[in-house]
Amino acid sequence: MVTAMTAHALALAALLAAKPAPAPASQAKPTWLGDELPLPLAVRTPDDLAFKALTERQYLVFNLLAEGKLAWDSGDYPKAAARWEALLRLPDLSPKIAEGVRPFAIEARKRAGGAPASTVSTATASEPVTPPVEKPERTGPTTVTLRGTVTGGGAYGPGGAVIWLERRDGNTPHPKPAKNKVIVQRNKTFMPRVLAVPVGTTVDFRNDDDLYHDVFSLSKPNSFDLGLYKSGTSRSQKFDTAGPVQLLCNIHASMQGWVYVVKSPWYAQADGNGSYSIRGVPPGEYVLHAWSEAAAKVTEQNVRVGELGASANIEVGGDANKSAFVPDKYGKARQVQLGY
Repeated sequence: MVTAMTAHALALAALLAAKPAPAPASQAKPTWLGDELPLPLAVRTPDDLAFKALTERQYLVFNLLAEGKLAWDSGDYPKAAARWEALLRLPDLSPKIAEGVRPFAIEARKRAGGAPASTVSTATASEPVTPPVEKPERTGPTTVTLRGTVTGGGAYGPGGAVIWLERRDGNTPHPKPAKNKVIVQRNKTFMPRVLAVPVGTTVDFRNDDDLYHDVFSLSKPNSFDLGLYKSGTSRSQKFDTAGPVQLLCNIHASMQGWVYVVKSPWYAQADGNGSYSIRGVPPGEYVLHAWSEAAAKVTEQNVRVGELGASANIEVGGDANKSAFVPDKYGKARQVQLGY
């Protein structure tokens, strides 16, 4: 039976015996290898960052493999040894790649006239390579995903509930403001009815109705009044303080909506079924918060996010006191203007 080491020996013999075909002058020095990734990859979200990191790592592995082989074929054994030894030093390298490259790195270093580096000298005919333990795949360099389901919410249901995490040790990082956040007034309705944003975010309120709107809020300290503005125009408001902000229209008393401002980079909103996911979370101990317009208070529970991520279900109340009237921008009572 051919052992793994015998197979590597045969492969090594074949590599040493092979004579690369002479390349045309125009191809003697490939230009497709380089230190920089040839594709520009945009990073706008934690998922983009994780994807970019994964792509760059795979490109690095390919570069070290290919540059080592090109150096070997040209007789530059010191360079071949250096590239392959650098490859073997990469953390969490695939055991298959390490097992296949190691004997060639050893031979290249011998031909270069030096002792094998510590990263390659551990493999001998009588001492098999011990594959490194592969770590679980993450959504970023040091982050995972928290998933779960929100239940409750009374007549409104769980959809639109806002969920966020804060570290139990008090070291929750300050979030970056979100971009391109828009609430539309259409058919005398705020769309979406609930929007979660991190502190410092500016929200555009766009009037898509063929009539005037006057968006305002009495929710202190985030109270504001955008004034009266016509169809096809927008006005903006920046939200600097965490908490719920009720949206009203001074013309149409039936219009109600919410902006919920969170002071955490880890937040999400539940979909219509109550499902949510928060990505880019470092493992650790957290307090999970959930807010619903139907609830009288925010629900809180402790959750531990491990190396493989975590799941946490949470229930919101349906006991919020409904105001006896919808106030105008001065806080005075008014009646719903039917048909307008």
